[in-house]
Amino acid sequence: MQLPVITVIISTYNQPQWLQKVLLGYEYQSINNFEVIIADDGSGEDTEKVILEFSKKAKFPIEHIWHEDKGFRKTEILNKAILVAKADYLLFTDGDCIPRQDFIETHLRLRKPNWFLSGGYFKLPKDISEQISKEDIESQRCFDVNWLKQQGLASSFKLNKLTSKGFKERFLNFITPTKATWDGMNVSGWKKDVLLVNGFDERMQYGGEDREIGERLFNLGIKAKQIRYSAICLHLHHDRGYVQPEMITKNNAIRKVTKKDKVIRTPFGIEKD
Repeated sequence: MQLPVITVIISTYNQPQWLQKVLLGYEYQSINNFEVIIADDGSGEDTEKVILEFSKKAKFPIEHIWHEDKGFRKTEILNKAILVAKADYLLFTDGDCIPRQDFIETHLRLRKPNWFLSGGYFKLPKDISEQISKEDIESQRCFDVNWLKQQGLASSFKLNKLTSKGFKERFLNFITPTKATWDGMNVSGWKKDVLLVNGFDERMQYGGEDREIGERLFNLGIKAKQIRYSAICLHLHHDRGYVQPEMITKNNAIRKVTKKDKVIRTPFGIEKD
């Protein structure tokens, strides 16, 4: 059997309706040689049902990695997914981000040794998120600015993410004030580099938990390329009731040490020291 050229790792937690739309986005990708691993932080049976039903007819292999719900343990389930990934190049995203048709192709085209790619997202309001249908994803009209405006989306500079091509796309990637960082909803890198830093720090709670692995990759000497106007996904609306200030405080303390001590390999990652 041919190995996939890229493994897409999708994190999810109890968003079966959104996950269904995201998986449809991967069904209509411009390339086929990829696998999907769903890193599930303890979702219920509704999510499992969506994955099982979709797997029966999907054009790509899907593996569901799950552990029991014991609070926010996203970093742990991501580390488990990394270990079973078959490809030497990994793309990390979330179960509420619908990829545009050229999403995987763009990450593959722009990858290069000793770099990771930092993409962005276009956030949708709740009403439009809910009304996007299978037909809207198959036709790709949900990525069309005019269609989105017809659904009530307000104009903004951010719409350039959906319309930029060629020189404009490269220029906006270059001038954006947003730093290229490891953001879990749209980032890709080499599996060997991720293993060298020992994956995600499993002490991390919600809030910057993915940024920290990027900071260790920087300490390793890996560079980051900004592709937020190139690799496009639609971020479906959701509330963030699980965010707690103490989580952010704890994460910031860990990240401060990572930067100050130039930590490369966390002892709290895939392998436990």
